[in-house]
Amino acid sequence: MSTILQLAPQNVWKHFYSLTQIPRPSGHMEKITEFLVNFGKGLGLESFVDEVGNVIIRKPATPGMENRKGVILQAHMDMVPQKNNDKVHDFTKDPIETYVDGDWVKAKGTTLGADDGLGVAAIMAVLEATDLKHGPLEALITKDEETGMYGAFGLKPGTLKGEILLNLDSEDEGELYIGCAGGIDITASLEYKEEAPAEGFVARKLTLKGLRGGHSGLEINQGRANANKLMARVTHDLLVEFDSQLASFEGGNMRNAIPREAHAVLLFNPEDMEGLDDYIKEYEEQLNAEYTPIESGITLTLEEVPVPAAVVPEEIQDNMINVLMACQDGVMRMIPTVPDTVETSSNLAIVVIAEGKAGVKILARSSADTMKDYLADCLTACFSMAGMKVELSGAYSGWQPDVNSPILHAMKLSYKQQFGVEPAVKVIHAGLECGIIGANCPGLDMISFGPTLRSPHSPDERAYIPSVTKFYEFLVATLEQSPEK
Repeated sequence: MSTILQLAPQNVWKHFYSLTQIPRPSGHMEKITEFLVNFGKGLGLESFVDEVGNVIIRKPATPGMENRKGVILQAHMDMVPQKNNDKVHDFTKDPIETYVDGDWVKAKGTTLGADDGLGVAAIMAVLEATDLKHGPLEALITKDEETGMYGAFGLKPGTLKGEILLNLDSEDEGELYIGCAGGIDITASLEYKEEAPAEGFVARKLTLKGLRGGHSGLEINQGRANANKLMARVTHDLLVEFDSQLASFEGGNMRNAIPREAHAVLLFNPEDMEGLDDYIKEYEEQLNAEYTPIESGITLTLEEVPVPAAVVPEEIQDNMINVLMACQDGVMRMIPTVPDTVETSSNLAIVVIAEGKAGVKILARSSADTMKDYLADCLTACFSMAGMKVELSGAYSGWQPDVNSPILHAMKLSYKQQFGVEPAVKVIHAGLECGIIGANCPGLDMISFGPTLRSPHSPDERAYIPSVTKFYEFLVATLEQSPEK
């Protein structure tokens, strides 16, 4: 693991290494919060936790820079806890095991936590440095961004003093983001009375895995397979072709991660199972052929398991599988004026059908509030037809771009001076905290940028090493050239 300590810039990677040693999955912020506050206090800086759990650290301007506008450096402290099925790892206790693979830093079988650990590490490097030039600085390190942006939502007006906010949570070096999608959580639920399984039936557990998964905003446009959608499709055909019964269905565990694995337990009449193994093998081959070259190594397996005590009633079983087949998943629409950018999408993120309860959780995104509401209405109608109760929660508006932003103009010039090329200026489909923070603290001039990451929210997450140096150098130059008050 210590190999990343030898990477440049060492002042960033050493702090990232420290973060990998502290468990910080969303919902478990106690250790990382204490660590960050102690870090700030150890530097002699004003450091505190606000009432919702965000960490705020203030660093005075360097001599001669007191007349510059105050800059807020913002990142989130939590990470998405995803691991491969064969990896033994407890995200609440175990450190992340990192390694260097060519130009990339990766983790062994788990998410890396570079989203947004590298943003936090860069902030720590700036706070610790004694040789930088900058105006008044504030570090805002938010809690539980990945599960609902709770830290950003809970930020109270008046907490921050700065006028410029630099969000260090985007994932393509050389790109400046000036807007992002809004989102809304859709939760559908249903209770049902279980039935006894048919006498003499045997049980098989169907497992679908090997998918790439990924970030449901950044990678939703890549056509990656959704394990819940594929499992619903396979289960539907098994119910029809083999007259089987559904006992349970489970897939996905994070709203903002494209589900990589799913499982279902089905019951079969032994007399009707002829050809079942060949059917599953052919289905596996079919899925791999359909998703080549986007996916590789999709596996579909059956294993014998004890017969469960109960199954889903036939009407409920059919309604649930049908609604999973029918509901919108993936890209719904591109931005009409920017055809290469996703406007509206949904992620069929979590499905659990077991023990008399069925639950579905979806994250819908759009940079247009009207389309976000329309998509939510479509999904509500879909699940309502299956007799499910639908609840909408956690809605947040997108961050509307300001092409006349003073800090945007300054950063474009700075990037061109440093690297000889213009940075790309974009709107991102992922949900950044800028929109929420901007609503709570009106008047902030905001930009989001970061190093190059790939496949965040999955065990394939990796950070491109050369981009981290450019990212940090650009951050330092931006602080040095921040505008006057």
